[in-house]
Amino acid sequence: MFAFGKLPREAFHIARRNSQPIHARVDFQVKRNRLARRTFRGRAIQRFQLFAAMHHRSQIVLVASALRRDWHVLAPDLRGHGDSQWSPDGSYSTAAYVYDLAQLIHQQGLAPVTIVAHSLGGHIAIRYTGVYPETVKKLVAIEGLGPSPRQMEQRSAVPIHERMQKWVVEQRALSGRLPRRYASIEDALKRMQEANRHLSPEQARHLTQHGVNQNEDGTYSWKFDNYVRADSPYGMTKNEIEELWGRISCPTLMVYGKESWAWKSNPEEDGRLAHFRNAKVAAIDGAGHWVHHDKLQVFLKLLRDFL
Repeated sequence: MFAFGKLPREAFHIARRNSQPIHARVDFQVKRNRLARRTFRGRAIQRFQLFAAMHHRSQIVLVASALRRDWHVLAPDLRGHGDSQWSPDGSYSTAAYVYDLAQLIHQQGLAPVTIVAHSLGGHIAIRYTGVYPETVKKLVAIEGLGPSPRQMEQRSAVPIHERMQKWVVEQRALSGRLPRRYASIEDALKRMQEANRHLSPEQARHLTQHGVNQNEDGTYSWKFDNYVRADSPYGMTKNEIEELWGRISCPTLMVYGKESWAWKSNPEEDGRLAHFRNAKVAAIDGAGHWVHHDKLQVFLKLLRDFL
């Protein structure tokens, strides 16, 4: 997510004292969880940005590096992802994620902000903006709008007791699931490339190197908590979600890759976009779900024009 707002005065002094951009990790605390964030400070700081990706902040390093001459970029890891702490009870509800974002913006005094977020990060950013519309100046969601109307209908058609039973079964299965171990970085890289065929070899290697931890036996495992895979059996109703969308008053850009599964339901055509006051959709040719990797330069131009 990207967020624009006023920076503390001391931040400008730090920028002036350093001729080179600053790239530093600073963690923050939310309840009992330690969450990781990294800042990309450019020489000419005029505005503030916050970026949150789905898995870990390394997903947006290329975007942050391209923008840090003009913007101060802050890239947090979501709970259970990257270098942020895993939730002690394996809880990863949307409400918990929204609280994490709300606390980061509150603690750092970032509002009003501009947020740019991808996938789960986009989902969280949209919900947050609907709750606190006065704190967000602009919003960019890369494939973060959530389930299509058809998917929502299919979910609602399943009785709550069946959804709860399915969730319990998933939780039990995850409790016995050990993180997969790869003998080498190269083996993990192959898996990354299989799951994301639009990535260049350099992008896939970068994401892999920053997305794994080395285990004591020398093998490698992905950093994310397996419990983030579990889908919550309940949540906001369709009417409640649409009510939040209607509260978003800032300019909003929905970005999609035309080769992504998410583009199968265009928000302009399925009615979701109509609930926003000031939103538009941009679809990029040749891009999959990770639009900002698949077509970096196209995405950067689109982003700069919007911002």
